[in-house]
Amino acid sequence: MILELIALLCTGFFAGAAIYISLVEHPARLECGPALAITEFGPSYRRAAVMQASLAVVGCLAAVAAWAQGSATAVLVAGLLLGAAAW
Repeated sequence: MILELIALLCTGFFAGAAIYISLVEHPARLECGPALAITEFGPSYRRAAVMQASLAVVGCLAAVAAWAQGSATAVLVAGLLLGAAAW
């Protein structure tokens, strides 16, 4: 049960970060002009990529472990899909 919760939390944080970046950060930077957007994108992207990749890997591993302990096949499928985002 705890592994499913960890996988769910990682998935939620991953999705929340992706939505925030897509709907808030990226449009805000583009509004400030291309020069600022280019300057800010590199450092921001590196940090976001590390955070999201970590969430995807931990969530995938937790889902696979939960499935191995008897959780539904849907947990495995969801975990593998989340893990695919890290590659």
